[in-house]
Amino acid sequence: MNTAGHTDVHGLDLIPFRGVRYDSERVGSLAAVTSPPYDVVVRPDGLLELESSDPHNIVRLILPQATTPEDRNRQAADTLHDWLAEGILAPDPIPGLYVYEQRGDGILQRGIIGALRLSEPADGIVLPHEDVMPHVVEDRAALMRATAANLEPLLLTYPGGASTGGAAAAIERATHHKPLLSTTTEDGFSHRLWAVTDPAEIAEIQSDLAHHQALIADGHHRWATNLRLRAEHASPSPWDFGLVLLVDTARYPLRVRAIHRYLHRLPVAEALAALADSFRVRTLECSLSEARAALGDAVSESNAFLLAGDGSYHLVDHPDPALLARTIPLGRPEAWRTLDATVLHATLLDHVWRIPDDTEHIAYIHHTEATVEKAEREGGTAVLMHPVREEVVRDLARQGVTMPRKSTSFGPKPATGLVLRDLAF
Repeated sequence: MNTAGHTDVHGLDLIPFRGVRYDSERVGSLAAVTSPPYDVVVRPDGLLELESSDPHNIVRLILPQATTPEDRNRQAADTLHDWLAEGILAPDPIPGLYVYEQRGDGILQRGIIGALRLSEPADGIVLPHEDVMPHVVEDRAALMRATAANLEPLLLTYPGGASTGGAAAAIERATHHKPLLSTTTEDGFSHRLWAVTDPAEIAEIQSDLAHHQALIADGHHRWATNLRLRAEHASPSPWDFGLVLLVDTARYPLRVRAIHRYLHRLPVAEALAALADSFRVRTLECSLSEARAALGDAVSESNAFLLAGDGSYHLVDHPDPALLARTIPLGRPEAWRTLDATVLHATLLDHVWRIPDDTEHIAYIHHTEATVEKAEREGGTAVLMHPVREEVVRDLARQGVTMPRKSTSFGPKPATGLVLRDLAF
């Protein structure tokens, strides 16, 4: 593993690595072995669908299924070892950076995948914007210890500006060549990957990125996991780096979507009754798309949420200012104190509904329809959120202020399984 880098760099330090990729001749199709990121897979249905799509689907590595955590992680490590031994997965012959393109649903996104030198938030190089759940970090850390691999890239963004050289130019040049792989996944997105192996091109990219800081768009738990594992190994080592996709959002803006909450043990009627004296509540007899439009209009005036699960949509907005004053922590910027996610967690979950933030009580779900369907099927309450603007996220991150966990969903997210980083190579 090449761990050479520029240790005096005060910005992003991205180095090439020998990508581990599926041999397209040894699997049914590349699309059939890919997966969304581990935390987007809707279990159990989504997991079973991915497992059945191909016996070598990457979900068997990122979400192994066994009775105990130790067995799951051992199974993932054994599976990775077997697939490498059988040639299902194979390392590329020389280290490189990888240009990655996603296209679909009116979106064209391009970025660079590489091994990024890890840094603490205080360094101001890679900025987190959300809190993390310690048990999830430990779960991911145990899996990474067992496999000694970065199984999926984090999604990081940086504002590249108007320069036409550097990384932007290298990306454009790469797309004029034949890609290493090209596939279209079930969601209709096409994916293409190119390797950049020329030392001069790599140096041009590195020199450009060294002047930038990045925002973690997706992968806060995996970044925290990388930092924990780095601390467990003497430096220098391959653990000083983590696998990332860097996207210049000045050229390729990401979509920012909300992550919704499902409250397992709170029926809608009880949720609404508890809000009667402190929020305005209106029942909307309309479609989900119309209800979401009403939510978008409401958040322009106040904090607002959609509750669902009883066959209707309930718009909850205009919280009592005195209630907010009592329940929202002081000592944070106004932009943080007025976030919908802040009000949801500090006011609604902690104070009004008194619901612990753990997996027994709350599920975090990216898909709106899936959240509503789960609530209607199981009798709990879906709390639908409106997305936060990227500039608000980045501004808070620059101030060192983290948002409540699972406040945003940036996308499109990189497909998992197109390129891995095995720390042994």
